[in-house]
Amino acid sequence: MAGVKVHGIPRSACTMRVLATLLEKDVAFELVPVNLMKGEHKQPPFLALQPFGLIPVFQDEDLTLFESRAIARYVAEKYEKQSASLYGSSVAERALIEQWIEVEGQIYAPAGHPIFYQLVIGPMRGVPTDMAVVEESLVKFEKVLDIYDERLGKAPYLAGESFSLADLTHMPLTQYLMNLPKVAPAFHARKNVMAWWDKISARPAWKKVIAMSSP
Repeated sequence: MAGVKVHGIPRSACTMRVLATLLEKDVAFELVPVNLMKGEHKQPPFLALQPFGLIPVFQDEDLTLFESRAIARYVAEKYEKQSASLYGSSVAERALIEQWIEVEGQIYAPAGHPIFYQLVIGPMRGVPTDMAVVEESLVKFEKVLDIYDERLGKAPYLAGESFSLADLTHMPLTQYLMNLPKVAPAFHARKNVMAWWDKISARPAWKKVIAMSSP
C-alpha cells in the first residue's frame, strides 16, 4: 500500500470534510469511488476496511481510518508543517478548536440533519416530506444559529482569529443547507454567520471540493 487514499463519493458530506482537509493541507491523494447504489459499502472487501459499512474510509500507507472528523484531525496533525495550521499552535487554541468540532457533531449537525433529510434525502428515497418536522426542526436550528451569530460577532472564526478545523468541519452540511430555499434565509438573517460563511466558502480548497462534488 502506498500513498493516501480516500474511499467514498465526493457528494457525501463526510467525504467532503476529508477532501477539504487534504486540499487545505496540500496532501496528494487518490479518491477511490464507492458505488453505494450497487451496495459496495456493504460487501466484504469494504467491510474489511470499515465494519459499519459507511463512507469515507481513509488510508495512509499502512494506516486505515474511518469517521471523518477523526480523519480530519489526523491529517491536520500529521501534515501540520504543510501550509497554514488547522489545529492550533497551543493547548488553549486546540481546546477551542476541539470545543467547536464537538459542537458541530453534537449540536449543529443534529439540528440541521432532520431538515436536510426531510427536504432532500427522504424525497430521493420516495418518502414524502413532513413539513411539520421541517418547521419544528427549523425553529431549533435557528436557535443554534443565534448562538453562532453571537460567537462570530466576537471573532471572525469559531475558534478565534484563524480558520481551523472548527470551521472546516461545519462546511459540508452548511453548504447543503444554504442551497435550500427553505433554510437559506435563516443564514442570511444573521450577518455574522453570513460574513463567516462568505469567507470560508470562498477558500480555494473548498471551491475544489465543490467542483469535485458537482455532477
